Amino acid sequence: MKSSAPGKIILLGEHAAVYNRPALAVPVTQVHVDVEVLDSSREGVWIQAPGIDLHAELRSLPVDHPVGAVILKVFQRFSISSPLGRGQGEGLDISIASTIPVAAGLGSGAAVSVALIRALSGHLGQPLADDEVNQLAYEVEKLHHGTPSGIDNTVITYARPVYFIKGKPLEILKTAKPFTIVIGDTGIPAPTKKAVADVRRLWVRDQYTIENIFNEIAQTSLIGRRFIESGRPELLGELMDQNHEYLRVLTVSSPELDKLVEAARLAGALGAKLSGSGRGGNMIALVDQSKAESVAEALLSAGAKRTITTQIA
Repeated sequence: MKSSAPGKIILLGEHAAVYNRPALAVPVTQVHVDVEVLDSSREGVWIQAPGIDLHAELRSLPVDHPVGAVILKVFQRFSISSPLGRGQGEGLDISIASTIPVAAGLGSGAAVSVALIRALSGHLGQPLADDEVNQLAYEVEKLHHGTPSGIDNTVITYARPVYFIKGKPLEILKTAKPFTIVIGDTGIPAPTKKAVADVRRLWVRDQYTIENIFNEIAQTSLIGRRFIESGRPELLGELMDQNHEYLRVLTVSSPELDKLVEAARLAGALGAKLSGSGRGGNMIALVDQSKAESVAEALLSAGAKRTITTQIA
């Protein structure tokens, strides 16, 4: 059984989304995770994931290992007590291949979870509905990120642009007009759990100020949705610039991210901001399609390790 899942970027609303404010996120299909699950004549559940240097049998992994935890969650869902799945000597071979950079804010962990849940449940003859895939993937996200917003697993599960408020029904965004985003990766791992915890400490110290910042970020998401659905995505640029400044106040930007954001703007981007947890990972720039190549070149010159150009349609 094979399954794939795309990457994702957050257009507007990260960090505030953890505190029940809206966020806009879109899939990035140019990068993806592919998972294949096959029956094996050898005993056990054998996992091959060269991208993260993982070649192991399930029972040798810690219970909180990112990949092992997904497999165990699926087994638990189907009340499978043995990691073999069916019987002695009947095992599974699981192959995971990914083109999504790890710890770059593109949702690599959630994409692995979603693709693996689908491939494994399908192989067991009981494919899960999207809602349940999403819930299981979120449970795994909580293991590794503390109090995640749930955006990553949601947009990756449904592979559609989404308007997301934690704990509320998902809303699929209707994009009235396509728009182009250039992604610039700093090459620095983005420490999601630490960044979220640091924002939490700011909030505990001064809830009034931080709540007001969250409210301002929420406004960028609300207005951004209107621009997307009314066919005026070019107006997102100013909102992205504003959102980046709020994220800087929340201390989740970095000199490297700020440098790439500034380089994109100078190269003609309509707006730019960090995307994801920050402190590393990637930034995004809204561009006219004709300027995508020159903005990507400017990002590489400014220190980006790689760029990805994606169209949201």
